[in-house]
Amino acid sequence: MLIANDWQDYEIIDASRGMKLERWANIYLLRPDPQVIWDTGNLLEKYHDKINAVYHRSNKGGGHWENIKNTPSSWQVNYQDLKFNIKQMGFKHTGLFPEQAVNWNFLREKIKTSKRKIKVLNLFAYTGGATVACLSAGASVCHVDSSKGMVDWCKENVKSSGYENAEVRYLVDDVVKFVKREIRRGNKYDGIIMDPPSYGRGSNGEVWDIEKNLNYLVELCCDILSDNPLFFLINSYTTGLSSTVLENILKLTVNKKYQGKITCGEIGLPIKNNTLKLPCGIYGRWENE
Repeated sequence: MLIANDWQDYEIIDASRGMKLERWANIYLLRPDPQVIWDTGNLLEKYHDKINAVYHRSNKGGGHWENIKNTPSSWQVNYQDLKFNIKQMGFKHTGLFPEQAVNWNFLREKIKTSKRKIKVLNLFAYTGGATVACLSAGASVCHVDSSKGMVDWCKENVKSSGYENAEVRYLVDDVVKFVKREIRRGNKYDGIIMDPPSYGRGSNGEVWDIEKNLNYLVELCCDILSDNPLFFLINSYTTGLSSTVLENILKLTVNKKYQGKITCGEIGLPIKNNTLKLPCGIYGRWENE
C-alpha cells in the first residue's frame, strides 16, 4: 500500500465504528467511511469538544452535515506548494481526496525529470488535484469532467495555487465522446490520468458503468497517446475492484503498444491515534522506463 504521509494540513486523527475524524487545517470533521469496521470507541463522544462538523447518514440514502462549532463555508489546505479549497458537500465529500497525494508525487516527479514539455489529459478530473499537481511541474493540462461545478472548483484550485496563467484547458464534457473527438482531431498526449466513478452520467445524460466501459475507454486512449508517452494512471474507488484488474487492462492495452513498467496496488492514509492505516482505493500505473 502506498501511504500519503507527507501532509501537514491534513490528518486522520482516529477511526472507529464506520467513522473517521479528520483535521483539515484547523477544521475537524467527523465523516463516515465504509472501510472502518473496527471498534476503538465512539468518536463523537471521545472528541466532541474538538469536532467542528459531523456528517450523518440517512437511512433513506444520502445524509446531512451538522455543524457543531463554527465551520466556514470554505477554507484552504496546503500540500507542499499546492493550495486547495475545501467545502462541505452533499454525500459527505469535501472536494479533495488527500490520499491522492501519492499520485500527485508520482506525476510531478515523472514530469519534472522528463526534461521536455509534457501534455497531460485528465479525465473524470473532479476538482483538479492532479491537474494542479501537473501544472506545478510544468506540464500543460486538458481537464475534462461532466460536472460544470467541479470544473469551476478546479479553476479555483488552480488560481489559489498560482497557476491561473499556466497552459490549461477546461472542458465540461462526456469523457468517452471527448476522447473520440480527440482521435478524429489527431490530438496527442504524453500522459493520461483517469479517476472513473463506478457509475455516472455525462454532460448530456450519457451512462457510464466502470465494468462495461473502462477497458473500452483505455483502448480509445491508446489512440491519443504520443509516440513517446510518459505515464498512464488509473485510479478507482469502486468497491470490490482489485488493483490487479487495472494491471491487466494496462497490460492488454497501453503496454501492448508501448513497452514500459506497470505497478498497481492500494493507496491509503495513516491514522494518528492508533497507528492503523486506512485503505482508500486502488491505482494502476503504466510508465516509460
